[in-house]
Amino acid sequence: MEEKVLRKLFLGFIQIHILHHAKEHPIFGLWMLEELREHGYNISSGTLYPILHSMESDGLLSKEEKNVEGKIRKYYRATEKGNRVLIEARKKAYELFKEIKD
Repeated sequence: MEEKVLRKLFLGFIQIHILHHAKEHPIFGLWMLEELREHGYNISSGTLYPILHSMESDGLLSKEEKNVEGKIRKYYRATEKGNRVLIEARKKAYELFKEIKD
């Protein structure tokens, strides 16, 4: 039960993390999985890819497909909408952090 609740809470953190990196440079799934793991998020590709697709459908990310060593790799970038959402999410996260830090 506790694990399920935490996964729901962390989903928002994961999306903010994705937007942060997708604003800085194009990202792809495997790189993002490794980045998230470095920050303690233990998610599978079966969890990450639907998140990326959902964020793309919501207009937060744009996708570009590139041929890398004979395979198609999907790169994601934050859209203008994604950048605006990230700015607002940062403000809310900062306010929350100030309130709960002690």
